[in-house]
Amino acid sequence: MDLNEELIQQITKMVVEKLEAASGSQTVQQTTSEQKVELFSQQPVGQLRVETLKSSPSGAVTFHSTTEEPQRAIATVKPKPTTAYGKPKAKPEEDRFAEYRKKTPARIGVGRAGSRPKTKTWLQFRLDHAAAVDAVYGEVPDDLLDQLGLFQVQSKVADKEEYIRRPDLGRKLSDEAKTVIQERCKKSPVVQIVASNGLSAKAIEENLEDVYLSLEQSLNNMNIEMGTTFYVDKGRVAVMDDIGELLQPDVVVMLIGERPGLVSAESLSAYMCYKPRHGTIEADRMVISNIHKGGIPPVEAGAFLGTIIQKILKYEASGVSLIQKEG
Repeated sequence: MDLNEELIQQITKMVVEKLEAASGSQTVQQTTSEQKVELFSQQPVGQLRVETLKSSPSGAVTFHSTTEEPQRAIATVKPKPTTAYGKPKAKPEEDRFAEYRKKTPARIGVGRAGSRPKTKTWLQFRLDHAAAVDAVYGEVPDDLLDQLGLFQVQSKVADKEEYIRRPDLGRKLSDEAKTVIQERCKKSPVVQIVASNGLSAKAIEENLEDVYLSLEQSLNNMNIEMGTTFYVDKGRVAVMDDIGELLQPDVVVMLIGERPGLVSAESLSAYMCYKPRHGTIEADRMVISNIHKGGIPPVEAGAFLGTIIQKILKYEASGVSLIQKEG
C-alpha cells in the first residue's frame, strides 16, 4: 500500500510543531522558576538601637551619644583657654596684684613690654621723679609765711647743693639766725613750733597751713602756752637742739618736709622732743609722718599732735622714755 507522500509531510509537520510547542513551554516554566538575584540586601546588618527623641518645650537642640558612656550636657563643658600653640593661656599678671594695688600706691605688678617698662608706667615714673626733684629744689612761697605770720631765718647751709651734701650744716642755725630768734621770740615757752622746708618745699606749701592752724587751736583748747612760731630755711630735724638751747622751751615741735619718694613728693612730718638740747639722742625724739592728702589728713594730724604734746608734758618725756613711763 502506497502512502500519499503529501499526507506524510503534513503529519510530520504537525508532530514537529507539537514537539516545538512542548519544548518552548518547558523552557519558560524553567526560567520563571529560577531564584531572583538581588544586588542590595533589604535587611539591616548587625544591631541597630533606635532612641525615641523627646520634644523639648524650649526648642533647644539636644545631642545624644551613640556610645555606651554616660551622657552629659554639652552646656556644662567649659572650654579651656588656649593659645595659638594649644597650651593653656596663663592668667594675666595684672590680675594677681589687683588686690594689692587697692591698698597701696606703690608700683606693684605694673608689667613690662619686652625688656623695658610699659610706656604708661615709664612716663608716670618720669613724672613722679620730676616732682621729687622739684620738691627738693623748690622754695616755699613768701605769701604763705606772711599769711601765717612767720618770720624766716637760715641754717648754716649756703645753697641747695650744699644742703644735700652737708646734712650737718642743716642741723645748725646761722649766727644771724640766732640773733634774730633771740630778739623776736618769746623766752621759755611751753611749746615752741618751728617749720622748715627740709627736703620738700612742696610739703610745706601744701600742708603747713592746715596742720599749724589745727595744732594752734588744739593747744589753745587745752590752755597750753605757745611760743613765737618761725620758719627755718634748709633746716634739718636736729636744728631743734639749737632752738632748745636758745629759747629753753619745754617741748619743740618741728614741722618739716619729708624726703620725697616716687609715690608722694608732698609729705610732711611732725617731730617732737621734750626739752631738746645739745647732745639729745635720736631715741628721745618722736615723729608723726606721712601727713598729706593721701596719708594722714593735715587737719586731723594737727589735732592729734595736741594730744601727744599733752602726754609729753604730763610725763615730762618723749620718744622711748615716754613709752616707758606711760607703760
